[in-house]
This record gives sequence, C-alpha cells and structure tokens, in this order.
Amino acid sequence: MLLNLSYNDQSLKEKINLSVGSPFSLLERLKKKGVGSPRLIISESSINIHNLLILDKNINFCNIEMRPKGIIIRFRSLLETYGLVVPFYKLKLYKGKANQYSIYNDSTFIKIEVKKIDDHAFFKKLSTEKNSYKY
Repeated sequence: MLLNLSYNDQSLKEKINLSVGSPFSLLERLKKKGVGSPRLIISESSINIHNLLILDKNINFCNIEMRPKGIIIRFRSLLETYGLVVPFYKLKLYKGKANQYSIYNDSTFIKIEVKKIDDHAFFKKLSTEKNSYKY
C-alpha cells in the first residue's frame, strides 16, 4: 500500500504497524547490524509511483527499512514523504541486471539501481530475512 508519511498521524502508524510490525528495538538493530538501507537510486517504477516521482526534477532516491513482518520503501516528492508498505508474504524480490534489483508488491513495483557493495549486502540480508520469516 502506498501512503503519504509526511504527517504524524497515529492511525496511519497503527495501520503500518499492523501490516509490517513495529520497528525493531535498539538491541535487535545492533544484533542484525542495521535494518536500514543506504540511499538507493530508483531507476524505474510502476505508474502510480512514477506519477509522484515526475512532479519534481530531482534525482529519485529511496531507502528501505526492514520491519519484523515486511519492509517500508520511503521516497520523497515535492517536499512530501511517501512510503510503499510491503509485507513479506506479498514481497517479490528479483535481481535483474548486474546492478539492478526489482521489488514487487502485487501490481506495484520499484526497480533500484545499486552502485556499491554495501547495497548488494543489504539486499542479501533482506532476502535472508524474507526467507526466514514464518507466515
């Protein structure tokens, strides 16, 4: 589900926490050696995300936060922060070209260009988390 996360809305936070779980505690983050991705470049996206991204002329960046039951992909457009909330049971992760990963949620997708080794390591960690999740 694609949400506007710019404003501090308690009902929206509850909806996200029900879908992908509450954020990891500090101790769990240290054990996992981080749960957030570095800044990633969006190379392609589905039409509903693309319509948001073309509103400004900036380079389209995103970051990914892992949660206990899924991920949140955050990106900005016109001073607004949007999030694509994807539970693990709907998450499809593909490695296309050598430096491109695709994240699918039903009919919504984002293709991400990676440049550094750390980016590849994060996607490997994400894939392991998804595979170890018990539905």
